[in-house]
Amino acid sequence: MSFKELLDSWRERAAAPRTARAYAVRLPLDDAARLAALAELFPGRAPEQLITELLGAALKEVAAAMPYVAGQRVISTDEQGDPLYEDTGLTPRFMELARQHRRQLEGTAAGRRAGAKKSPPKRKSR
Repeated sequence: MSFKELLDSWRERAAAPRTARAYAVRLPLDDAARLAALAELFPGRAPEQLITELLGAALKEVAAAMPYVAGQRVISTDEQGDPLYEDTGLTPRFMELARQHRRQLEGTAAGRRAGAKKSPPKRKSR
């Protein structure tokens, strides 16, 4: 998602679901001022929502900016029959780690939901 798309989405829809874990950060003054300006421009968004969505957009751009590094192994061919080599750069490892952490976070969230639905243990009557 580009920053323009992000701005458009802020105007149009609510934020996506969040993890139970919170992250506390101290912002540089200039970033805090820009965040306050965005919060004033988009009063329907809390500063925390803006930070979350901006971070999401930035992480997608980081992943897209990771360079392709051609390995030795041919994994496919293109339309002209030329070989396509596996990516041995950071991207495959980053994507795999992100999937692993996503599964862990989903498991943690599922465990919390299941624990919240359980009724408290019954007390023995005397």
